[in-house]
Amino acid sequence: MDQILINLLNGLSSGLLLFMLSSGLTLIFSMMGVLNFAHASFYMVGAYIAYSLVGLLGFWPALLLAPLAVGVLGALFERLALRRVHKFGHVAELLITFGLSYVVLELVQLIWGRTAVPFTPPPSLQGSAFTFVQHPQLGLSLVAGAAPASLCAAAACSTFPLTRLFMMGVALLMLLALWLMLTRTRVGLVIQAALTHPEMVEALGHNVPRVFMLVFGSGCALAGLAGVVGGVTFVTEPNMALTVGSIIFVVVVVGGVGSLAGAFVGSILIGLLQTLPLTIDGSLASALTQAGLKITPDSFGYPLLRLTVAQVAPILPYLLMVLILIFRPKGLLGTRED
Repeated sequence: MDQILINLLNGLSSGLLLFMLSSGLTLIFSMMGVLNFAHASFYMVGAYIAYSLVGLLGFWPALLLAPLAVGVLGALFERLALRRVHKFGHVAELLITFGLSYVVLELVQLIWGRTAVPFTPPPSLQGSAFTFVQHPQLGLSLVAGAAPASLCAAAACSTFPLTRLFMMGVALLMLLALWLMLTRTRVGLVIQAALTHPEMVEALGHNVPRVFMLVFGSGCALAGLAGVVGGVTFVTEPNMALTVGSIIFVVVVVGGVGSLAGAFVGSILIGLLQTLPLTIDGSLASALTQAGLKITPDSFGYPLLRLTVAQVAPILPYLLMVLILIFRPKGLLGTRED
């Protein structure tokens, strides 16, 4: 039971990290119609910039400055490159962001090397946030921080890292700030108006291209923030963009392209789908046998049925995406038809 709770929390934390990434991607697409293939690259750049700043300023200033630096880089890319190809349509926008992802990867390897860098959390974020203790007689209990060794000698202990709890808190604060900005501020009203009526917004005196540039930079800054938190929680290496690059597009498709609420629901769903099946060791064949079906080595697809649920867990998000595209192409909460 304790391991199931830990995996549930791990799934929630991974899902919230995916939301930090997919929210920026969703914001950019809903405003500009640009599916940014280099979004995960900005995530990686945020982690590496924070790693460099930690040695100069410390972790907490780096947590604030690295996303701002990534946002400035994103705004400059939109102003100097993406805006120039916008008139050529979506294919040109996809190609230029796709090319940018390879350029960023090579630059990162040239500057920081091809191996992982020692981006460790500060002392205040090291250790365990709490421990689940499963005692044979006393049952399940929760201990703040790390449980004493004497207690764990007589019971099963499962710890939850403080960095993951910090990641969940940052993601929830970001969600609250993003919602307040879009619904309670003048800037948010201009952004929402530019989404549906750009000509009217421009007629009222607002610079719509500048709004688009700021939105693209803000989306990249959100990816940079996710990079700082994800880099210090997991590992900072050149393949970190490739690790999350495909899954965030799965999140956007499942939740609904252009929907922030859909991005949140899709992120949590995919995060849980990636972690909870890891606790199931039974094979598909044994599950079908318990259901009353006769499974033999001559049965159709028997080699696949022998795989455990934990073994097929990596493909489950992509299978869900295929089903969503077949039965609900707009996504769970999406409204766009294009």
